[in-house]
Amino acid sequence: MDSIKPLKTASIHQVPKDGSSLPLMEAFYTIQGEGANTGCAAYFIRLGGCDVGCHWCDVKESWDAELHPLTQVEEIVRTAEQFPGKAVVVTGGEPLLYNLNPLTSLLQEQGIQTFIETSGAYPLSGYWDWVCLSPKKFKAPDASVYPFADELKVIIFNKSDFAWAEEHAAKVGLKTRLYLQPEWSKAEQLMPQIVDYVKNNPKWRVSLQTHKYMDIP
Repeated sequence: MDSIKPLKTASIHQVPKDGSSLPLMEAFYTIQGEGANTGCAAYFIRLGGCDVGCHWCDVKESWDAELHPLTQVEEIVRTAEQFPGKAVVVTGGEPLLYNLNPLTSLLQEQGIQTFIETSGAYPLSGYWDWVCLSPKKFKAPDASVYPFADELKVIIFNKSDFAWAEEHAAKVGLKTRLYLQPEWSKAEQLMPQIVDYVKNNPKWRVSLQTHKYMDIP
């Protein structure tokens, strides 16, 4: 496989507003581990830069955009094309910090489906086949994102998060799939509560981080 050639590192404010290059933390081909598309082959594009600040985040090294090289979107797409699975998940960090129109249009031109995982903290950019909105208490979603959510995935960290999840469920469309996912470090403790909640509120589904059970990225 061809390697991606970085340009240079940059702060969030130095990333081109036209979306021609993006701070790429990592990109890898794997199995989608959680949410509605669990079990599907996908190429993950993880962008650097995040100001949401979840204390339980397991990729805190993604927060500082300056640590990750600005990479031309043509290079990113060229590498994604080489894999047999024709689905790309753009994640972070918080990917909506950037203009994702060029990246997603190029991917779709190559017949690659485009999925995003976002906290929704910024207005939606890009052209998407699937939008996973995973709101965080640390920075509220932009109201404009809710109508585009194909999937609402709420991380449950304590009991109060169930009521908080319902607040967000009331803001998305009727066709949005609703998921409750235990925070990994407390999964054993929280799972009985989540199971009971979903049994009593069957509009919700349980999401698990199956990639951690499979020991894959």
